[in-house]
Amino acid sequence: MATVSPPWAYTLHLPHDPHAPGIARATLRTVLAAHDLTELTPTAELLASELLANAHRHTAGPYALRLRAMEPGRLRVAVWDTDPRVPPGFGAGGASVAVPPTAPRPSCAVRTGISWSPPRTA
Repeated sequence: MATVSPPWAYTLHLPHDPHAPGIARATLRTVLAAHDLTELTPTAELLASELLANAHRHTAGPYALRLRAMEPGRLRVAVWDTDPRVPPGFGAGGASVAVPPTAPRPSCAVRTGISWSPPRTA
């Protein structure tokens, strides 16, 4: 039985280590089981696997997995990394950029996209 009502959120900070994506997937499974959301596990794990693998492959620094309940039965899966470059096809014009209509998109997604923050200066 769920012990916390939405919204809840978990963030797992990961080093740039080849074991990190697997540890993050195991954490995702544990969080979803703890909140009685095991029906979301296959889709969430597949999505997280893709995002985590990309973060590990295309960045040299640490990254993080964030899981957040949006409402009962809905989940936001996000991965943050340290690379300041915006992936090709997304543009770099603002705080939030939508995925181009021709880009692959999971059928379960209501919205996909990226958020970009300019590097902090001292």
